[in-house]
Parts: sequence; C-alpha cells; structure tokens
Amino acid sequence: MVRCLDKGLVVWFTGLPGSGKTTIASRAAERLREAGYRVELIDGDWARKTISLGAGYTREERRVHLHRIAWVARLLARNGVVVLCSFVSPYRDVRRMIRGIVEEEAPFLEVYVKCSVEEAIRRDPKGLYARALRGEIKHMTGIDDPYEPPENPDLVVDTEQDPVDVNVEKVLELLRSRGLEI
Repeated sequence: MVRCLDKGLVVWFTGLPGSGKTTIASRAAERLREAGYRVELIDGDWARKTISLGAGYTREERRVHLHRIAWVARLLARNGVVVLCSFVSPYRDVRRMIRGIVEEEAPFLEVYVKCSVEEAIRRDPKGLYARALRGEIKHMTGIDDPYEPPENPDLVVDTEQDPVDVNVEKVLELLRSRGLEI
C-alpha cells in the first residue's frame, strides 16, 4: 500500500563526520518505505557527487552547498515525500537558514546525532580524521573547523550510548508523534 501524503516533511540529521547520521537515516528510510511512504534520502557524499558537484568545505562553500540541499528537500517535501537529509551541517546559523527555507512549505525536524569527536576519530569509516590529523585535509569538522551542536533539536540520538536500532526507533517515534503511521 502506498501512502500518499498531501505534504511531506524534512528530517535533518546533523552531527560530526562518522557519528552515524547516514546509517540511522538509511535504516529509518527502509522502515518508512516498508510502511508505504515515498522517501528520499539525501546524504552529503551523494549530494557532493551530483547536485553540489565541486562544493568545498569552507564556511561559505558549506553554506552555499546546504542552501541548494534545503531547496531540493523543500521541493520534494511539498510534493508529499518524506525527505531524510544526512549532513554534517556544522554551523547553527546555516541550520537556521535551512529550517527557514523548508518551513515555508513543509515541516522540518532536526535530529542531532550526538557522538564525541574522540569516538568519531576511533570509528573514522572513511579515513578522513586520519588524513586531517596528518594535515592532508583542511576544514575538517571536529579537527580544524568547529561543530556547533544544536541548541534545541527536535530529537537527540546518542550513538555512543545506544545501538543503531534503538536510535532508528527514536526517529520513527518522532515521526509517529507528527502523524505518520509506521
């Protein structure tokens, strides 16, 4: 059964690189699709290879990149799609901009994927922290560029304290509280 929403929504996962954003978002997307919803998962790696080709990592380059993503998410959501966005999005002011763009036409939920930089360095799934610590990468969030945790997210999931399945269930519960039947 396909569930057609009149208006979708955007769930924005933010956190350090390697915190588990895309893993949680991917599993939540699977569950939502199983429940019949139209879902799009947009993550940083995919976006930088497609709609934001050539985007850099300075503060301004990140702002422009995430501005594009916010508009894509808004367009999808206003057409009934549940949009799960997985981006480091390290700056509070940029996340406020994203929220403002989306909320003109669709609900926006911010999920903070909490993980210490020490744990993210230990995980380092792409080897980015190791490269940044050797000086091979500049503007690495958590190393030589700040991450500003959300001050009032809709949900905090702690990937050091809870396993993936528990955190996915927390996200789904948030969506249930907003009227989705999962």
